[in-house]
Amino acid sequence: MNPLLDFSGLPRFAEFKPEFVAPALDQLLDENSALVESLKGQDAPPDWANFVGPLDDGNERLRRAWGQVAHMNAVMNSPQLRDVYNANLPRITQYFTELAQDEALYRKYKALRAADTYLQLTAAQKKVIDNELRDFRLGGAELPAAEKAAFKQIIEKLAGLSSKFNDNLLDATNAFELIVSDKQRLTGLPDDVLEFASDAAKQAGKQGWRFTLHMPSYLPIMQYAQDRKLREHMYHAYVTRAAEFGDSRWDNSAIVVEILRLRREQSRLLGFANFAEVSLQPKMADSPQQVLDFLEELAERARPYAQRDLVELKDFASRQLGLEDLQPWDIAYASEKLRVERYAFSDQEVKQYFPEHQVLQGMFGVVETLYGLHIKSDEASRWQEDVRFFSIRNRSGELVGQFYMDLYARPSKRGGAWMDDAITRRRKSSGVQTPVAYLNCNFSAPLSGKPALFTHDEVITLFHEFGHGLHHLLTQVEVLGVSGINGVEWDAVELPSQFMENFCWEWEVLKEMTRHIETGSSLPRALFEKMVAAKNFQSGMQTVRQLEFAIFDMRLHSDFDPDGRKTPLQLVDEVRRGVAVLFPPAYHRFPNSFSHIFGGGYAAGYYSYKWAEVLSADAYSMFEENGVLNSSVGNRFREEILAAGGSRPALESFIAFRGRKPTIDALLRHNGMAQAA
Repeated sequence: MNPLLDFSGLPRFAEFKPEFVAPALDQLLDENSALVESLKGQDAPPDWANFVGPLDDGNERLRRAWGQVAHMNAVMNSPQLRDVYNANLPRITQYFTELAQDEALYRKYKALRAADTYLQLTAAQKKVIDNELRDFRLGGAELPAAEKAAFKQIIEKLAGLSSKFNDNLLDATNAFELIVSDKQRLTGLPDDVLEFASDAAKQAGKQGWRFTLHMPSYLPIMQYAQDRKLREHMYHAYVTRAAEFGDSRWDNSAIVVEILRLRREQSRLLGFANFAEVSLQPKMADSPQQVLDFLEELAERARPYAQRDLVELKDFASRQLGLEDLQPWDIAYASEKLRVERYAFSDQEVKQYFPEHQVLQGMFGVVETLYGLHIKSDEASRWQEDVRFFSIRNRSGELVGQFYMDLYARPSKRGGAWMDDAITRRRKSSGVQTPVAYLNCNFSAPLSGKPALFTHDEVITLFHEFGHGLHHLLTQVEVLGVSGINGVEWDAVELPSQFMENFCWEWEVLKEMTRHIETGSSLPRALFEKMVAAKNFQSGMQTVRQLEFAIFDMRLHSDFDPDGRKTPLQLVDEVRRGVAVLFPPAYHRFPNSFSHIFGGGYAAGYYSYKWAEVLSADAYSMFEENGVLNSSVGNRFREEILAAGGSRPALESFIAFRGRKPTIDALLRHNGMAQAA
């Protein structure tokens, strides 16, 4: 049996082969097309049981099968799988685009919304119907036939271009390597980084030390290497990925402009002034201007702190490091030296206290304490030997959810960290379906039989992705369209993830989740106090950098003309002049690797990180007031935020938990900028 057609349980990853993809999709697309025609042709008035439920069933099967293919393409990319993925992506896109434009289905949903039976539905079911009607309008269901065809073509082109953008970025990243034969050039690099690079060279059949543009290899060079020319060489390679300076096959420049052009045309067909207005329809924010006002207010408050951070760094670099002219490739290096001088600890020192097994035990302990759960290692078919699998059970021993954890970087895996859903909780005739999630990171793998060691920043990243996972796994909603992360406004979806990050700064948590790799002792309280003191080190510079990305994204999709004289590079320079304190060299090609908005789902939505940070910081202040591991507050957060999923507006869920609307005060306080409030 084709494993992609087996929906009886967990995915059968060990049996996955690219040649299974097309036959599985042939069958599922045929079945779904027949189902849709049958539903459109039935005479009975549409209701949940005879219309919405069967359509959910068919689409879930297709999404689960294609979801496995997309997941494998992201974590185990190969030429054969990539070809199969890109060959079948247009078929999937076409199916869902045609579904969203189907006037007969749209009429059925409208009839269901107008019927008396709508009033008898649950709140979650009503939310699904309302969301569907909105999505039909955004999908072009109300367009005339000729415009529908043009709209469909645009959506299919956009899907292909986004996939190509990601492929180019991965290929350009993988194409670079630097072999260093003179160890003197590597002065300053920690021993474990040198061991990692030496091992990488041996695996490539080469002598010396091998460095790449994958983050576990790239970042230590920027942070620790004394050789300034080495840092500059790596920096130049990193910021010019997928640009015109390298292999022309991987240049994303034209793709960026074409994506913007197609999104503009898409929004015009729908009757919107720009793509940002389309993007905001299912979000909390009301308008592009409201978002820009929010971002610019934050920038106004953060910029004085950023300017102060930069003055301090330049002064230190000149005084202590002999760097009179601080360049972008010096920032991470000088910052690490300044932090060591000011707070008397380094990232490398802290890292020794965060072996993987202890971090996982500590992170699971937080969740178990807050929500009354038990997390245990479990068995499942995996796509790679390093992948781990876990089950979550409640106090009664009932299965709540399951998740895969793929933590290490490898050439076949796209960069960054992300959570995705494998199976969503819903009620079926056989009972409630257990939700399953993927948690993916790009950390350094273990070496020489020792456990992997994580930096504190990597621990924060892990907590962030686990927060997303819990949002998906702990839902109590049993209706597919608004269960877990489904139906949650995009600018609120980061609330649970950013909320979890806060626990990485609590002594109660860190004393239990740290053990020195050699001595076995937990993190010393004195070192923890230094970490807390340094928590907001350069938070001004970090904040304006995020705001630069968010404003650039919103401007690109609201007031930028892709056919005008101004280029995306000129726009990002213009944004920087209003917000930033650091300015990169002219060869920097930031848009070409901005995969969040060109290869992912954050177009006109990158502001969500800051928007949701207001919510998460304010929500966490409830724990600060009552005890950070307070189980009663934890259960309230679980019930009102995590369990509710997308069954009601995110603001309602926040108010139900916090008892009031959110304020910006906690965010500013958490970032050390409260005085500017």
